[in-house]
Amino acid sequence: MFSKPLLWGLLLLAGCGGRNTESNVDVPGDQKPVKDRLLTTGADLLQSKGPLRYFDAYLDGFHFYNGNIRAQMEAHHYVQQLNQDVYQAVIFDGNERDAKLMGVEYIITEKLFRTLSEEERKLWHSHAYEVKSGTLIAPGIPLIAEHELMKKLVSTYGKTIHTWHTDQQRDLPLGSPMLMMGFTRDGQLRKELVEARDKRFNVSTAKTRMNRQDIRQPTPVAGANAWEQGAVRQFVISSSADSAIHKHQGAPQNKAED
Repeated sequence: MFSKPLLWGLLLLAGCGGRNTESNVDVPGDQKPVKDRLLTTGADLLQSKGPLRYFDAYLDGFHFYNGNIRAQMEAHHYVQQLNQDVYQAVIFDGNERDAKLMGVEYIITEKLFRTLSEEERKLWHSHAYEVKSGTLIAPGIPLIAEHELMKKLVSTYGKTIHTWHTDQQRDLPLGSPMLMMGFTRDGQLRKELVEARDKRFNVSTAKTRMNRQDIRQPTPVAGANAWEQGAVRQFVISSSADSAIHKHQGAPQNKAED
């Protein structure tokens, strides 16, 4: 198996596999003035990109709104590995210049997931089916490198929050953030979404699935994918003075409810 530095080096050296998926919406507003374009160019040349430079892996997959599996969308993840057990990702609705930042995903290994409380686990989904089904891909990298990456991700868990619902044609980030989930079995993900993605990337999910037969599919740890047992958690905007916010220092003024 590749070491972490070698694997991530292969990801960096490979092509990006992108620039083929436009954003779902155009934002309202006037054209960027020349002065702003000059400032942006100057900042690009002179300022450090800091943590952005280290989001060095690109994954493409699919999410649905927790509590509404019919509301499905493609999600473009740009991922940073923080250590052996924790990853973080920024999620866009495309991979071209005008892509809109839809949300974030935090990814942890099974070892860390087992340390979570029963209630916290209900906010997370497993990645086992996404990997084994071939619906989660890493476009543009060599097949052997992608295979090794998926062997690492198959037993991980993700906590995903979308803040801009461009799949609903919202041209501004309106409404409440939403907790997202991942698919867990055949027949859940709409076929046309996968077919459209495969055509754009010139890949075959069916062949990818065949190539991953040797990857062991772990049984999800109890508590993950809680929506399957009817334990749905979702964010709502609340103005209540006794909101659950007061139980969490620094938490945003939203609470998760059934």
